[in-house]
Amino acid sequence: MSQTLQQRIDAALRRVHNVRVGRDVLGAEQVRDVATTADGRVRFTLLLDAADDATLVREVRQAVERVDGVADVRIDVMDPGQFDAGRAARRQEQRAAAAPAPVGAAGAAASGAVAASDAPPRRAGGTGRALPVMDAAPPKPSVPAAPTPVAYPNLGRIIAVSSGKGGVGKSTVSVNLAIALAKRGARVGIMDADVYGPNLPRMLGVDEPPPVIDAKIQPLLAYGLKVMSIGFMIEPDQPAIWRGPIIMKVITQFLRDVAWGQLDYLIVDLPPGTGDAQLSLVQATQVHAGLIVTTPQMVAVGDALRGVKMFERVGVPVLGIIENMSYLENPATGKPIAVFGSGGGQQLADQVQLPLLGQIPLDPRVVEGGDTGRPIVALEPKSGVSRAIEQVAERVVARLAERYP
Repeated sequence: MSQTLQQRIDAALRRVHNVRVGRDVLGAEQVRDVATTADGRVRFTLLLDAADDATLVREVRQAVERVDGVADVRIDVMDPGQFDAGRAARRQEQRAAAAPAPVGAAGAAASGAVAASDAPPRRAGGTGRALPVMDAAPPKPSVPAAPTPVAYPNLGRIIAVSSGKGGVGKSTVSVNLAIALAKRGARVGIMDADVYGPNLPRMLGVDEPPPVIDAKIQPLLAYGLKVMSIGFMIEPDQPAIWRGPIIMKVITQFLRDVAWGQLDYLIVDLPPGTGDAQLSLVQATQVHAGLIVTTPQMVAVGDALRGVKMFERVGVPVLGIIENMSYLENPATGKPIAVFGSGGGQQLADQVQLPLLGQIPLDPRVVEGGDTGRPIVALEPKSGVSRAIEQVAERVVARLAERYP
């Protein structure tokens, strides 16, 4: 008798082993709510504990994708505690909905003492819907204490590159700054902490599962850099529907379990804003310095100000402001054209009493290089953009030397 699609999926999941629990993901009840359609679409929830290896998501996805008859796979990754709390809340709502209404309320409604617009909803069969009892509400999941930051001396100076909003070229600046530091003879790693939109694989032209040797993840190499990104471990179209505990796990694993060797600098490309990734990084290790990337626009400057305040709040010293896309050089006259306005970076620097580390011009070759994995500092070292970024690198090194003599 031929197996059903559900049975074939179950068999594939039993072959995915979770080292932490010593069982397959199905036997460990980490896969929940598997749903399939007639045309082969599959959706389920994967419960990923903070202690689990983040590569488990990719292994589960690939196992199900290989099943005969599966056309599409969608995985909702959740923390076990949140999943259980959500189910408990739903069960409580169902019990409250099924409970009979208090006699007094029913009698009042029947006698017209309660107006129709104020009466509680009625269920089929004439039973009323009772209000939930406060004491019966599910207990809130316990909030774990914030972890103590761990020092990683082999990583050298950890520099977090942040921006208040997306679209200002933060990842472009991170990549080219890292290459500029490497060209100065430094040992440099770059870590993609933007788990929601990892761009380093495309920008650096490397995208393959990193090998694991002696329980250590081996970073990929590009342009003299050691590179690690969540993009190496998930499919390009897979959304990272992850909350704080999972993000903390990914960042901690990238710091602790990657064979970085001895570095002089680790550049961390953060996602835009001031969310889970930023908090997870400063909780996981000592961040020696922050850099804020903005454009000259006032909208970007206002968002970047929040990034500065975020670093101040968590005790990370900000080295300075980098203004990206400052101007476009007129090819005919050589004069700058202020495409996105002017003066925003300097205004922010003055407001927060930090130096403006550099103004990086706008150049179409930067966009082309980012899309093709050919960073401009490596491929066009004599361009105006490259010279501006190399000046930023020089000032970053000088500022670090002042703070950490």
